[in-house]
Amino acid sequence: MTTINAPMPSLSHRASRWFSRNLIRIYAALAFIYLFIPVAYTFVFSFNDAGKSNLVWQGFTLENWQNPCGAPQVCEAVVNSLQIGVISTVLATILGTMIAFALGRYKFKGRKSTNLLIFLPMATPEVVLGASLLAMFLNLRVNPGFWTIVISHVMFCISFVVVTVKARIASLDPRLEQAAMDLYANERETFRYVTLPLVMPGIAGAALLAFSLSFDDFIITNFNSGVVSTFPKFVYVSAARGIPAQANVIGSAMFFIALIIVIVGQVVSRKRKKI
Repeated sequence: MTTINAPMPSLSHRASRWFSRNLIRIYAALAFIYLFIPVAYTFVFSFNDAGKSNLVWQGFTLENWQNPCGAPQVCEAVVNSLQIGVISTVLATILGTMIAFALGRYKFKGRKSTNLLIFLPMATPEVVLGASLLAMFLNLRVNPGFWTIVISHVMFCISFVVVTVKARIASLDPRLEQAAMDLYANERETFRYVTLPLVMPGIAGAALLAFSLSFDDFIITNFNSGVVSTFPKFVYVSAARGIPAQANVIGSAMFFIALIIVIVGQVVSRKRKKI
């Protein structure tokens, strides 16, 4: 009995099948490469022996990491950004969390209008928001400076905190709080021992988001900073003559710190799910 061997698929057909099976992986790999090329560039040029200008690779050195404050005013700008970021984050997180609970748990007159107003800073272009805030401060005869930056950052960070925390509140199972009250816990105890721990991941995520938005902001800060220098402003001013390698060092360090925080958060979250 003779057997007929099936013809081997052509090379182009096999390549087409492989491409169709791995399309999602290829797309994901290209997306990651596109996203992380600037980060890789920043990290590599943090080791550049470039002096004041960092536009062209001139050799490998560890001096930039050993002396991250070597460039004039870079550490002062970073400290200002950290202080503004921390203060803005604390205020925006506290106020935004209270607003989120009010909007997520209670019905009151003007609730829909308040929801709409919360989204306005997110939808308004930063140029418009920054110019409006500057006009307000000038009309109030308040000189732009450190605290005008804080007020401006709190204003637009609150919206992101409210949206994040409110989404977490909406996902809570009301039966958990009801069970606590059935066990004779009052409202304060239920909130402290049941509701708040359940909402805390959302609050923590909102705080991290608010800090990153505040630390990274340039447009609103540039309008309302006066003579105060922040890290984004320092990078922008330095870009014309070449960003110092120390700025790349600080940017790389911030990226790795954020990466560690994300990894730790994922590990803790997985352990909690297993428990």
